[in-house]
Amino acid sequence: MLVLGRKPGEYVMIGDVMVKVVRSNSGDLRLAIDAPKSVTITRGELYESQKNSLTTNMQ
Repeated sequence: MLVLGRKPGEYVMIGDVMVKVVRSNSGDLRLAIDAPKSVTITRGELYESQKNSLTTNMQ
């Protein structure tokens, strides 16, 4: 895992996906994600829920 520090306005590129910090206040962070329409973006809590559902259904 790569851990980076970024300030508001700075960004990182992951392939064709840009992840930009748009705001950072007292522990809260806002990110803007610019990706091709073919890339699926899923929030972490939904990803975990979907993964747990798949695991439960397979048992």
